[in-house]
Amino acid sequence: MTASAVLALVVAIAAGSDTTRATAPDSVGGPLQTSLVSAMLAPDDTVRRRRRAIEVSDWYARRLRIHRYGAYATYPLFALTAVAGTQLYDDPRSGAPWAKNSMRYGATALATVFTSNTVTGLWNLWDSRKVSKGRTPRYLHTLLMLASDAGFSYAGSRLAEQAENSVDKRREHRTWAYGSMATALTGIAIIKYWPQE
Repeated sequence: MTASAVLALVVAIAAGSDTTRATAPDSVGGPLQTSLVSAMLAPDDTVRRRRRAIEVSDWYARRLRIHRYGAYATYPLFALTAVAGTQLYDDPRSGAPWAKNSMRYGATALATVFTSNTVTGLWNLWDSRKVSKGRTPRYLHTLLMLASDAGFSYAGSRLAEQAENSVDKRREHRTWAYGSMATALTGIAIIKYWPQE
């Protein structure tokens, strides 16, 4: 190696790397990107935005645990009220006493669970309103569960007593109850099985 080549190498190493991008000019006069990678690189002065940390309260996990246990309790309560309701639907006047008691206690337990889950669910929805991950299934779950709440409220408060004396009201009560069960189970399936974003 000649002395001038060694000197140029030492100066290049000492100076460090060039901090500007070099682009080859094309025939029109503008810069030509030399590869796909260089076409996707952000300009040197672009500052990448950091993700903002989202903080939820300490009670979020506790409310979620209560909410989940309530959701697990709905399955046997749905089964109990469906079996008792079918027994009462077939023979309302002289139906088995266990069916009347099971229906009364099952419906009361469902109302308690749904009230608790509505409070804890809406509270956690508000607490996590800025979390974008999983927002779509959370809101779909919320809408379906609120619709189910409304259906159960209508079936229980408006139609339950009328169903004892009228065949049409009994049929309507059963339709509203099964529709609300299906809506609730769909809401549970959405929150449980929807792929996380």
